[in-house]
Parts: sequence; structure tokens; C-alpha cells
Amino acid sequence: MTVPTPHHVAVLALAPVVAFDLSIPAQMLTGVETRAGHAAYEVRTLTPDGSPVPTVNGYGVTPHGDLSLLEHADTVIVAGTRCPDVVEDGTVDPRVAEALRAARQRARLVSLCTGSFVLAAAGLLEGGRAATHWRYAQQFRRLFPTVDLDTNPLFVADRGILTSAGGAAAIDLCLHLVREDHGSSVANRVARYNVVAPMRDGGQAQYVERPVREDAGTSTAGARTLMTEHLDRRLSLKDLAAHCHMSVRTFTRRFRQETGLSPAAWLTLARLEHARRLLESTELPVDDIAARTGLGSGTNLRQHMREALDTTPSAYRRAFRSSPATHAS
Repeated sequence: MTVPTPHHVAVLALAPVVAFDLSIPAQMLTGVETRAGHAAYEVRTLTPDGSPVPTVNGYGVTPHGDLSLLEHADTVIVAGTRCPDVVEDGTVDPRVAEALRAARQRARLVSLCTGSFVLAAAGLLEGGRAATHWRYAQQFRRLFPTVDLDTNPLFVADRGILTSAGGAAAIDLCLHLVREDHGSSVANRVARYNVVAPMRDGGQAQYVERPVREDAGTSTAGARTLMTEHLDRRLSLKDLAAHCHMSVRTFTRRFRQETGLSPAAWLTLARLEHARRLLESTELPVDDIAARTGLGSGTNLRQHMREALDTTPSAYRRAFRSSPATHAS
């Protein structure tokens, strides 16, 4: 009986490479077996010239080879990088760009975290949709305005190219590759072995810190303090403007100048932040949390979390409850 050839995965590392990203494909894919019990993947790491590369974490990595490994790869994965040419200038070594464009003709292309900058710099994402780490979103949009960047999903699949958000989203994307290649049962087995969720709810928006601003030196700061202290109260624009000794028109204009948001949008964000804290730290029912935060009902809270974070209160609570909860006073 002929043993099938494993799927060849080539992982490209550009200095300085993000060590976590570089380790994920090997961790998640090496050792995976098909339903018939055969090795599903062979994972090889490469650098442009085959030389060792430094990582952003302070140690070096010795690859298996150079760009020639791309010539026989079935899947090419570009690990995250902090290479200044790539993430600051939006350019990449012409040899790398040419090799990736050639690989595109025969292989599945994948990027992890800021690896999307490499694919974009090579012209492979133009006119398409992509993901990257939320922290680098503004920089990505500035460098690659023709790419439709979506910072909410954990990963994006578009036109045969898959791009992931930052950090652990690389795990989600690698599990997706296994699921796509060998089905859910094999992917679930890989997830269990690595002690991770087979499929996570929501997108990376739920991991972005959005602290409520407290600009004490600005003219509408008093209204923001009032709103924060009374999230469960219905405060009109007239009430808020009067609190700051302004007309409604002046208050609304200055509030947007100082926060970048309308008073209503800022208040919704503040209420969601408080709801997130209650979901993380208490066992309060969803309806009670909605009432305490001024979001009205559990249905409204669910709708706001779906729109803002692409997740549900129960899924968020499962993901972020780190210790036994106590009821809020």
C-alpha cells in the first residue's frame, strides 16, 4: 500500500520574526494524522537566504532552508515580522516578493499577524480583504489603501489567501486549515491535544482595550464623569450640556472634538465596557447586567455585543472568566 505524501508547509521568517507566530504552524500541524493514520503535514521553516534569523523575543532561529523551499510547498505561511522595511515602509525584498508571487500560482498562501504586510507588499492582497493585528491596523491602511482591511475577525479567507489577526489567532487559523483539509473530527483532535478551543466565538475586537477616556482638563470632561457614574440613568443632551454650562449645540461640537465620538456613541461604549467588566468578574444574569449598565434588556446587550465585538455575553464570559466570581454589590 502506497503511503500518501504529506502536505508540504513552508513557513517564511523575515527578521526579526515573531517567535510565537513562527512556532504555531509546527506546533499545530506537525504530528497531525489523517483518518487513515498517515502524517498529514510536513512543516519546514525558511529564510530568504537560509541563514539564521533573530526573533523579536531575543533569541535566534535556524531554518531548514531558503526560498527554494517555496517551489514545492502546498501551503506557504508568512509569520509575523517587525522588519522595518515591511511594517514601516511597506516594502519587501524583491526576491521574496517574486518567490511569493510564483508560489501563489500553485500553493495556498497564509499570513499570521503582521505577515499580512509581507503579502500586501508583494502585491498579493491588492483589491482583496485581509486581517492583521489590531495594533497595526492604522499603519496597514496607510501603507496599503487598496486592501480592504477587516480588524474584527480572527482570520479572513479571500480568493484563496488566508490572513489572521494577531497572537493566538494564528492558532485559530491553523485549526481552520486542518478542518478545511481533513474535516472537523481531525481538527477537534488537534485542538484537544493542544488544549485549545476547536473554534472560538467572536473576533479580535473583543481583545482590544478600549478604556473610557477621562480627560479631566477638557471642557466636557465633567459630563463624561457624570455619565460614567450614572450609566443606568437616562441623561438628555440638555442635561449634559447644562452640567457643562454650555448650549446643546456647543456641547455636542466640543464633545466630538475632544473624544472623536458623539455623546450617544461614547455612552454606549462606556456602558459596554462596564458590561464587559461585570461579565468577567460576576455571576450576574445578563438581564441584570444590561439593567445596571443602562443597556436596558439582555436582548439589547446581546445586540450591542454582537455589533461591537462579534460575540455574545455568554461566549464572552466563558472566554474571560479567570477566577470564581462574586456578586457585585
